[in-house]
Amino acid sequence: MTDFSQIIKILDSIINDRTIPKNIRKVAEDSKAALNSNDPLDLKISTAIFLLEEIINDPNMPIYARTKIWNIVSMLEEKKKEIS
Repeated sequence: MTDFSQIIKILDSIINDRTIPKNIRKVAEDSKAALNSNDPLDLKISTAIFLLEEIINDPNMPIYARTKIWNIVSMLEEKKKEIS
């Protein structure tokens, strides 16, 4: 079983940061829910990556939040390679 604890921790920091726009926090919540779902592992990871990549170019996103999201996407892509 793949451990998403570090990724979930970063997503939680985005979700709980009130300086980040609500729509971006919502996507972080949706990504966290996808990773915690009962779906197959590859589907969980692909869904989370898709959701995060959809908002990465949001002009209202603070730079530090964008960096966190890119880090999460990189970690998820690495986990996807591990299961392939």
